[in-house]
Amino acid sequence: MNAVAYKSKTLTAGLAMLFGTLGLHRFYLYGMRDRFGWAHIVGSACGVAGWGLLVTSELHSLAGWILTILGAISLFSAFLAAIVYGLRPDERWNAQFNTHVSNKSQSGWIAVIIVSVSLFVGAMLMMVGLAVAFQTYFEIHDTPNRLSQ
Repeated sequence: MNAVAYKSKTLTAGLAMLFGTLGLHRFYLYGMRDRFGWAHIVGSACGVAGWGLLVTSELHSLAGWILTILGAISLFSAFLAAIVYGLRPDERWNAQFNTHVSNKSQSGWIAVIIVSVSLFVGAMLMMVGLAVAFQTYFEIHDTPNRLSQ
């Protein structure tokens, strides 16, 4: 017989915020066979490799940009998951994950703090990423004004 374990909404949101790029929130909820959990690990590995390529090529590696974007997708989806899990009403959470257990999830201020930090950090990282991407794009495609010479 397969025992059903209690799943904490606050713990899931915290795992998504802190270790979401490693898929820990997915493995906590669905087990080690979860494909999206493994996709987070692959995406993070791509992101690290891509960032390494960008650093060594002074931001001029197309492969580095593509791999870094894959890593960013993993990162931002983890922060989004933390927000979604943290904002889900306890009744809906318990109906989905704690149906067959007597212990029910009751989130409080910790879940609100996790959502707030995830929103702040995720938005900040997205703004920094966009600023670096646009700056690099315009530096590469900047053509000197030939009429002024």
